[in-house]
Amino acid sequence: MSAPTTPRPTLPSPATATRTTGTTRVNWRIRFAILSVVWGFSFLLIKVGTQAYAPFQVAFGRVLFGALALLAVLLVRREALPRGRHTWAHLTVAALLLNTAPFSLFSYAELSIPSSLAGICNATSPLWGMALSMVALSEDRPTRRRFAGLGLGFLGVLTVLGAWQGFSGIDAKGTALALLASLCYPIGWIYVRRTLASTPGSPVALTGAQLLLSTFQLLLVSAVFTTAPGAFPLWPTLSVIALGALGTGMALQMQYGLVGEVGPTTAQMVTYFIPVVATTAGVLILGEQLHWNTPVGAAVVLAGAALTQTRPGAKPARPA
Repeated sequence: MSAPTTPRPTLPSPATATRTTGTTRVNWRIRFAILSVVWGFSFLLIKVGTQAYAPFQVAFGRVLFGALALLAVLLVRREALPRGRHTWAHLTVAALLLNTAPFSLFSYAELSIPSSLAGICNATSPLWGMALSMVALSEDRPTRRRFAGLGLGFLGVLTVLGAWQGFSGIDAKGTALALLASLCYPIGWIYVRRTLASTPGSPVALTGAQLLLSTFQLLLVSAVFTTAPGAFPLWPTLSVIALGALGTGMALQMQYGLVGEVGPTTAQMVTYFIPVVATTAGVLILGEQLHWNTPVGAAVVLAGAALTQTRPGAKPARPA
């Protein structure tokens, strides 16, 4: 749901991106737009799914159908899952940090906050990521521009939450859960970068294995903390299936294809369009209320996030 700030191991070259990801050579801008819409609508689908299922069950359905989608791709390509106990051990931790925890937290958050607010909270991931990487990754040095971006981004968060009004009208618990979910992603990315950067295997194979492990994790958690649903209403069920197959399986495969074709700098810019789509979908389809401070604060958050991602003297990646 939140675009990776660093590529997975053994990313394909632009010349072989189509063959490696199995994605037809549709113009990258069209795929970029589709990915923005799919990930933006994920928050609406979570909201609809929680109307009939427990949050852990929504998260379980999401990783289950996401895993099935990627395993189907691997089956068609006749590609095996990664091997080695150490690889699977690291993937187990990655599954917890990048799938099990954030997917569950977002589902619980949307029990009490609008899907549009959850989408905006997701946009804080680059801010958390830059703050953490400056501490955990030696190559990410603090700069004035990055510090300014962090300050601007978190000022935007306070604007979204209406800090000057004492955060009135905002569910503190739900918002905190959504922000915690967005924090899980950069922690997971840093872990993957440190432990799986040289692991052989395509991104689809590694991600498929990761989602498979998350499926078992959430199956266990759901069995312990929830009761089996007594009915399977049509729209919530379809929402969970779409959330997994499209918003997790297809979207991740498409994201890695974009990274291979246009580079991570351009591909990760999809993060900045997700809250726009999430807010629009929440207002137009779910009838969620929108106050002036929400879009203004979201714009400030995205400006701060973009500022933290710029590197002095670096040139943006150009499409292949």
